[in-house]
Amino acid sequence: MQNFLDPGKYALALHTTSPEVGMAISNFADNSRCQTWDLGTDLSSYLHAHLAEFIKPQIWAELGFIAVAKGPGSFTSTRIGVVTARTLAQQLDIPLFAISTLAAVCHQSLATEAKEKTIAVQLPAHRGEIFVAIYEVLPNGSGLNEVLPDTVMKPEKWQETLENWPNSYQLIAAPAKLGASVSSLLELAYLDWQKGLRPHWSSALPFYGQHPIE
Repeated sequence: MQNFLDPGKYALALHTTSPEVGMAISNFADNSRCQTWDLGTDLSSYLHAHLAEFIKPQIWAELGFIAVAKGPGSFTSTRIGVVTARTLAQQLDIPLFAISTLAAVCHQSLATEAKEKTIAVQLPAHRGEIFVAIYEVLPNGSGLNEVLPDTVMKPEKWQETLENWPNSYQLIAAPAKLGASVSSLLELAYLDWQKGLRPHWSSALPFYGQHPIE
């Protein structure tokens, strides 16, 4: 398999795990753009209209793959985003990359605040818990290695985990509005694409971390 998109092809990323929805599109050559909307509880009403408008002047047939934030985050918003991306990828018969919300935050931090090779990321959850993960930054901008997969913990358990972590690390707190990390979401998917990965749309599953009614 080739490592780069065919000429004239684009990739689309969709991030809906928080009240701030993010979309990004790129051909990874000379044309990239992204946009965010603070839709809150109006996500289900306006997502498809924004998506149809955002993709212009490109058309659906020009997409080579899609990336979607799989969570953690808002249960309902995450589900809507993943279902939308799965439907598009199925109809277009193209790969769908489901990327962790926390991985996107981690990758975004590399351009600004991150200084360590090991990065711990946390995001508030419900019922006094937090979503957490730890990543190792791979050399030469080749992506992230997940050393503590996405999970949910009580704050005291997370603190204990960090205190006992064998290597130096940097702690990043994810913002409440996550849509702006959609460009990092797309970049992580493209790194996987370059490695030859072509995930089927059916393998894209949301990560909720918590049951919504417990």
